Amino acid sequence: MAVLERLWRSLSAGTRPAGGVLPPTRKSQTRDLGIRTPPLPARVTLWLEDGRDQPWREVQPIVKPGQYVRAGEPVARAVGHLALPVHATISGHVSALFMHDESAPDGQHRPAVVIESDGASQHHWLPPLDWQGAAPGEIIQRIADAGIAGMGGGGFPAHLKVRAARQAGIDTLVVNAAECEPYLSADDQTLRQHTDRVLSGAAMVAHATGAGSIVIGIEDDKPEAASAVQARLGELPCPARLEVIPTRYPSGGERQLIERLLGRRLASDQLPVDAGVLCHNPGTLAAIHDAVALGKPMIERTLTLAGRALARPGNVTARLGTAIEHLLQDAGLDRARLSRVIEGGPMMGQAIESLDQPITQTTNGLIAADAAELPTPPPARPCIRCGDCQPACPAGLAPQQLWWHAQAGEDHKAEANGLFDCIECGACDYVCPSHLPLANGFGEAKQRLRTARAESARADQARHRFEARQAREQREAAEREARRQARRQAAARRGQQRDASSAKDSSADTKATANVADVRGLRIAQAAAKAAARKAEKALERAAQQQQSADVLADLETQLDTARQHLAAADARLKAARQEETRP
Repeated sequence: MAVLERLWRSLSAGTRPAGGVLPPTRKSQTRDLGIRTPPLPARVTLWLEDGRDQPWREVQPIVKPGQYVRAGEPVARAVGHLALPVHATISGHVSALFMHDESAPDGQHRPAVVIESDGASQHHWLPPLDWQGAAPGEIIQRIADAGIAGMGGGGFPAHLKVRAARQAGIDTLVVNAAECEPYLSADDQTLRQHTDRVLSGAAMVAHATGAGSIVIGIEDDKPEAASAVQARLGELPCPARLEVIPTRYPSGGERQLIERLLGRRLASDQLPVDAGVLCHNPGTLAAIHDAVALGKPMIERTLTLAGRALARPGNVTARLGTAIEHLLQDAGLDRARLSRVIEGGPMMGQAIESLDQPITQTTNGLIAADAAELPTPPPARPCIRCGDCQPACPAGLAPQQLWWHAQAGEDHKAEANGLFDCIECGACDYVCPSHLPLANGFGEAKQRLRTARAESARADQARHRFEARQAREQREAAEREARRQARRQAAARRGQQRDASSAKDSSADTKATANVADVRGLRIAQAAAKAAARKAEKALERAAQQQQSADVLADLETQLDTARQHLAAADARLKAARQEETRP
């Protein structure tokens, strides 16, 4: 993560606001240049996964190589719970379809649909929806069909957030217009030039969730956007207000913004909906307006192109899947000056390995920096225990303590000290005189904990399956033994029938003995079935308490249902055997 100039450190500790830092904003490169539309690319590459390789984000292609598609037509359908449909962003022919087993060895070819443009700009939208007369479920389904993800950086499906907010009964929709990362000004320009789209999208979301009010939070370095929004607030169908907050990174953090605007503090295990709040950024709301009012699926987004290696920086509305190099070349890329390209802002963004990489819904900015603009951080030195990181942390944590635990592999101790409250904003990195990669270290510790929990869940699931199989095998063995006993007794009964004078007495004795053996075996089978059902119930309870994934819970519920069915069958067989035993 890049280290910016430390201009703010001249401020006295007594005058600094609590939490956060004041890096140079550097938004003047792009903030007053409006939004332009670059030329359509000759080719787009639409990724079918986000690099996390999670089954609940899986999508499935529905097109074939050579097929003609128009912009807005779906090319992949959602399969996993957190997946979104993918739409063609240009018109043309599908030239390639990369799947997992076709990926290149170097890993640069993710599963993707590649479309070659025909230059005709043909499109196919969904039918417009009268949102004021539509049911909330219709609006939520339209957001899902349009494939809209949150454009603030997380990329979480927008319709799932809206649905969860409606189910939770929220009271406030927060429009996160802080855009606190240096360089980035896409949301600022969207608010200034497309105020009506953003506020209309906010009204649609408020209608779909039942929110009674709208609060728009914006930093004070965006006066033009604030004025544009203030002038249109009266057009909203519900109470709305604009809150201008001091410019300070990371004021756009969801939890930090909610606390600043509404005074509601969230615990580490809480989501905004738990506090009666839903957050969306201006770009997401504008896309929701387009999807509902125009029927336009998610095929483009506005992003910032900045950095000293560009002759024409600014904000552009580009088609998803466009190669980064295409956008930078249109912005006048000077390769001789280029040191590196950062996707996102310099505080939380990531360095781009290849300019052939396409932009996605979460690409809110590209910074083509020269060596002096975003220098490579110096080598890390040992922590000097200065404590500068603690007042900079917007979550009120002690990064120094977390760092020691993370480096020692004591991830559970780090968790106990609030590890998962860390938003990995990089404020602690920014002030650290030892140039320690604190945020990266905390991210790695979180990932280790998540991996360990996932492995533990898989181990528990495997153990439950093994125990269920053992119980089933024991039950089946007991039933087989009961049947063998019955057959042996029947054979003995037939042998005793040779003695005609004592046939009745012998037959009665054999029948009684067979019944006794049969009942004994079925009692054993019933006990095994009860044990299996109890184990399945306890396994499901443990998984629910540990908040395991939906797939794990569904598998354990299936095991419990099967165990209960076996128990019911064993009870029925035992009851029948006892009735047979009591017959004269």
